[in-house]
Amino acid sequence: MTDDDVIAVGGGPITVVAVHGIQGTRGAWLPLARQLADRCTFILPNLPGRGLAKAPASEDDCTLDAYARELGRTITRHVDGPFVLAGWSMGVSVALAYLSQVRTTAAWPLPAELLLVSGTPYLDAVAWFPPSSPDALLEAIATREQRLGLREAADHRTVAWTWNAIRRTDQRGELAHITTPARVIHGSEDADCPLTHGAMLADGVPRAEFHVLQGAGHSVLTERTEDIAVYLRKHWPAPAAAHGTRTYPRETA
Repeated sequence: MTDDDVIAVGGGPITVVAVHGIQGTRGAWLPLARQLADRCTFILPNLPGRGLAKAPASEDDCTLDAYARELGRTITRHVDGPFVLAGWSMGVSVALAYLSQVRTTAAWPLPAELLLVSGTPYLDAVAWFPPSSPDALLEAIATREQRLGLREAADHRTVAWTWNAIRRTDQRGELAHITTPARVIHGSEDADCPLTHGAMLADGVPRAEFHVLQGAGHSVLTERTEDIAVYLRKHWPAPAAAHGTRTYPRETA
């Protein structure tokens, strides 16, 4: 295991740092990153307990604030200049925690733009896993992994620790403080983060644009990759300002 499991995909001028969900890995972003390889350079970290990233030692390492600190270290090591901060599912919550820490500590740079996909500012109002015993929670994690069709998945213990650490989170109060322009993308038929949660994000962030994918569920990055790519190409014309200059481990799979 390594502390830092990060690759770059694409060679375009727009730098996108993209964070995966609670059960997935950076693999969730690979289809979109490949579609936009001429327009963007995607910086794709694996959070702790995913891929080759170091496993968390305890539930304390699986909070949104802990993940935001990992994200900050990734940006410090791998990004120069403006960047788009993107999150899918729990990755949206990590992005919001990152912005909160930047606002209060100025420890890391602000993104030039946000891309918030299939997320919620109110985790306490979603039920990704039902209240249950530890063994039943692990079984529910395996069932949801199969339902979402995750090709690569996080360690089940890490997912359980993460859910226990984040499930009572309410980030709605942070939204009004976000000055960064945002694009909110959400599936109309999302059963994990219903459409009202995407609307909460879009209504709460002062400079947000809301794009609804009709008929799509939670896994829009794989279900509707081409639709999202077309939408982003329209709004991210080349050349764009968000361009980094460091070198990164390249995609090998």
